[in-house]
Amino acid sequence: MKKKSLFILMFLVAVATAAFAQPRAVGGRLGYGFEASYQHSIGNNMVEVEVGLPGFFGVEAAATYDWIFPIRSWQEKGTWNWYAGVGAGAGYCWPAYGYVGVAGRIGVEYNFSFPLQLSFDWRPIVGPSFYGGYWGGLGVGFNAGGLYAGAIALGVRYKF
Repeated sequence: MKKKSLFILMFLVAVATAAFAQPRAVGGRLGYGFEASYQHSIGNNMVEVEVGLPGFFGVEAAATYDWIFPIRSWQEKGTWNWYAGVGAGAGYCWPAYGYVGVAGRIGVEYNFSFPLQLSFDWRPIVGPSFYGGYWGGLGVGFNAGGLYAGAIALGVRYKF
């Protein structure tokens, strides 16, 4: 029993160490609204999760899996990458407008030699929107605001 418990403990420590040893970044995106942003590396790629205020009149959440493509740097101090990805998102804008959809992303980032990352990207959320109540009746439409509200943004993140 002691050996089994010791093995399980060692296994859990190894899994936790591997999970926390992955590079991560936390910060924000500022565009037509503000979003808190978290990135977690998976191999050479990353998963990015954001929660924010699109256009400062609602709440939105999105998650994407992004493929990273290094750009050959002429500098020695930092690294340039461009990235593209796909995921999902959902949100609610006041007074009575909700949406869900597919989130895409394309952008460029610069990682400084110290733990700071700057990025510029476009992350639209495209899909159906649901409205009702305030405008008199229920309906379904296209989330045209997802092409610009919170989509184009400048990101600043602390890497750890």
